[in-house]
This record gives sequence, C-alpha cells and structure tokens, in this order.
Amino acid sequence: MTLSMYQASVPVFVRQFASLTAILDKGAAFAAERGIDPSELIEARLAPDMAALPRQIQIASDGVKGCIARLAGIDVPGYADTETTFDALKERIAKTVAFIESVPADQIDGTEDREISLKFGEQSINLSGQAYLLTFVLPNFFFHVSIAYALLRSKGVEIGKRDYLGG
Repeated sequence: MTLSMYQASVPVFVRQFASLTAILDKGAAFAAERGIDPSELIEARLAPDMAALPRQIQIASDGVKGCIARLAGIDVPGYADTETTFDALKERIAKTVAFIESVPADQIDGTEDREISLKFGEQSINLSGQAYLLTFVLPNFFFHVSIAYALLRSKGVEIGKRDYLGG
C-alpha cells in the first residue's frame, strides 16, 4: 500500500497543530498561575535574530495552508499576521486547520508530480509536489513548531516531549 499525498500532509499537520494548541494553553496557564504578563512569553526569542512566538506560528500556518492550496491547485488564503495573544494564535491555528480540512483528499492525492513554483524575492525554485511536501514544507513546518515549543520551554513552561508529540 502506498502512502498518499493527503495522508502524508493533512493528518500530520492537524495532529501537530493540536499539540501546538495544547502547548499554547499550557503557556497561557503558566503565565496566569505565576502572574507573568503573557507578552513576556509571546515576545520571547531564542536569539536576537530569531522571530518571536507569533511569527513562528504564522510561518508554520502559512507553510501549511500554502502547501495544501498549491497541491490542490487552488488559491492560497491570506491571513493578516496580526496575532499578539495566546487566544489569537490559537484562532490562527484553528482557521488554518479548518482550511486544510476543507480541501478534499482527491484534490491532493495524485499531486506527486505537479510542478510547484516558489518565489523568494528574485529567486525561484521549482519542485515536484512530492519533493515540495517532503523536503520543503514538512521540514519547515516542524522547525517552526519546534521553535515555538522551545520558546515556551525556555521561559519555564512545563512542557516536554509528550506535549510536543501530542495525542
């Protein structure tokens, strides 16, 4: 049995976003229990040149919705990138999950050879659908989710590998 493009993407993204939502809940609870201004966690950075928590989640969201839309051959929905609270970040995740779950599997399956073109300023890259998913989107997604986890963990939020891996 082969693994479909849908199965290699949507369920993986949905599961990890559920874990990320639970991690954000723990971050909000941590701040409330300790009387910490939530912005201290929201604005955390691992290094001065790295993005803070909201941008990590926005990039993960953008990568996922872009991936599913490009594979399905539909327009990529645009989100405003204005989230500054735990609740707003969770809403962003929920909106992303609702979008990717709205795309039928048959629009994503069979896209292994679809040409995906990406532009980064003046540079562009072309990848097959399978290479795009497996070597570009998934590694980037897990990177940004891991950084979001690490930002909260570095601030003392009591989360561990089980939280990251989720249900």
